[in-house]
Amino acid sequence: MAGTEAGAPTVVGARAKKEKEKVPAVEGWFAPGGSDGAPPTLLGSRCSSCGTYAFPREQLSCRNPKCGGTELEEVSLSRRGRVWSYTDARYQPPPPYVAAEPYRPFVIAAVELAAEGMVVMGQMTADTTVDDVIVGDEVELVVDTLYEDEEHEYLVWKWRKVEGAPARGPKSGVAPSHPPGPDAGDGG
Repeated sequence: MAGTEAGAPTVVGARAKKEKEKVPAVEGWFAPGGSDGAPPTLLGSRCSSCGTYAFPREQLSCRNPKCGGTELEEVSLSRRGRVWSYTDARYQPPPPYVAAEPYRPFVIAAVELAAEGMVVMGQMTADTTVDDVIVGDEVELVVDTLYEDEEHEYLVWKWRKVEGAPARGPKSGVAPSHPPGPDAGDGG
C-alpha cells in the first residue's frame, strides 16, 4: 500500500492535529506533576533560620520581619488544606490576567495550609460554584488549563473539594475573625 511505513496506513486529506505544549502560566510557582504519576505541588520556600514558609518562594531573605535569615530552601507545600475564605469573580479581571473566551465566572478560595501556617489563594475548579463551598471545606491541589493559544495550553494550580471530607465552619464566605479555642465546642 503506497504511503505506508511498517504497515501503518497513510490518512489522505487529513491533517494530524498537533498536540499543544502544556506550560505553566506562571513559571516557578508550581510543579504540574508528571507522566510518572507525581502529583502537582506548589513551590514555596522555608527559612533555615526561623522556619517561616513563603509562597511564592522567596529568593533573597525571609519574609518574617523578626528574622534576618537569608538561607532559604525550596520546598513543596502541602497539597491539601481547608477553605479559609472564598468569593466569586463575576467580572473578567483586567490585563495582565488572561482568560479563556468566552469568560466564565469562577470561585476564588483562600486556602489555609495548616502545616505551613499560611494561606494560599487560588481558583476553585470550574465545576465549583459559591453555593458548593463552605468555610472549612477540605480541598486538594490540582492542575488545570487557564487558557490556550495556537501552540500552548497554559496551566495553573486550582483547588478541588475533597469528596466525602467533612466540612468544618459556618456557611459563609468570610472566615471567623479568630479560630475557636479548644473548649469552644460545636456552638450548639
